[in-house]
Amino acid sequence: MRFYTETHQHYCGIDLHAKTMYLCILDREGQILLHKNIRSRPEAFLAAVAPYRDDLVVAVECMFTWYWLADLCRREGMEFVLGHALYMKAIHGGKAKNDKVDAFKIATLLRGGNLPKAYVYPPEMRATRDLLRRRLHLVRRRGNLLAHIQNTHHQYNLPVPSAKIAYKANREGVAEVFTEPDVRKSMEINFMLIEHYDGVIRELQLHLERRAKQHDPQAYHRLRSVPGIGRILALTILYEIHDIRRFPRVQDFLSYSRLVKCEHSSAGKKLGTGGAKIGNVHLKWAFSEAAALFLRNNPEGQKHLRRLAGRHGKAKALSILAAKLGRAVYLMLRKERVFEMERFLART
Repeated sequence: MRFYTETHQHYCGIDLHAKTMYLCILDREGQILLHKNIRSRPEAFLAAVAPYRDDLVVAVECMFTWYWLADLCRREGMEFVLGHALYMKAIHGGKAKNDKVDAFKIATLLRGGNLPKAYVYPPEMRATRDLLRRRLHLVRRRGNLLAHIQNTHHQYNLPVPSAKIAYKANREGVAEVFTEPDVRKSMEINFMLIEHYDGVIRELQLHLERRAKQHDPQAYHRLRSVPGIGRILALTILYEIHDIRRFPRVQDFLSYSRLVKCEHSSAGKKLGTGGAKIGNVHLKWAFSEAAALFLRNNPEGQKHLRRLAGRHGKAKALSILAAKLGRAVYLMLRKERVFEMERFLART
């Protein structure tokens, strides 16, 4: 957990919503200079903070509407801090809760150096990252259609197609096995939607790959040098990291990627682990997938996994392998090197 500890003349805490925003501005001594509700509009915000622009820092809790405010503060030369929602929930919980109270608490945490920070993803690559996450939504919708076709076969006690219907070449004649016209029509609709999703996803992936080659082509190709990391995993890792230098240590990166467990202890006694939901779920998925794909057609990697499994068990061995890949990616991007299998397998 990292806190914003810099000192300023004025501290602005905002409880931000889609249509309104509650502002609370404190001075260095903690006196309330402004406490009011305004419209969530750039002109309204700038007019409200105009008398306090001298050495002003602005803070909001991380929620879906912060993009425009962060970009506005950047253009206007104002310091902007994004509060980590999960950590802030533990810190400023209280008996009374409303917009006015929340804005005051955010400003107070900011002034006292107790505001936990989240990463403010800059706009240059942010839209591409969001588009990549949108692709995941489309893939899941396509998967639901494929699952519905399979479940319908089970409903009518029909044999499931032996070939994977995810591929277009294996879909011919699948809908015709249903004798009920309405069921057959439902299957035909599913296949039409799947074919449409196939085209959309294919075009989207090409677009994302072109954008990656524009934003950071060297990092993209270095990621592709890792066995098991293909186009989609490389894109995911690239855009979820953005800049590897924002992680001072490899331990920080592994924690952010949810590849290590955080130990809880008290009075010298271990109480288990926690914080499993704090971090980047997309990086966790990418490295977990990469660990499984790393073993495909890779005898050296399979031998390494067997050695890990002999010490820790197979399930934990895969988690260790995913963490090792995360460590390797961190060092590759920091040192601007491609993946080296011998160096990777030599690490304990």
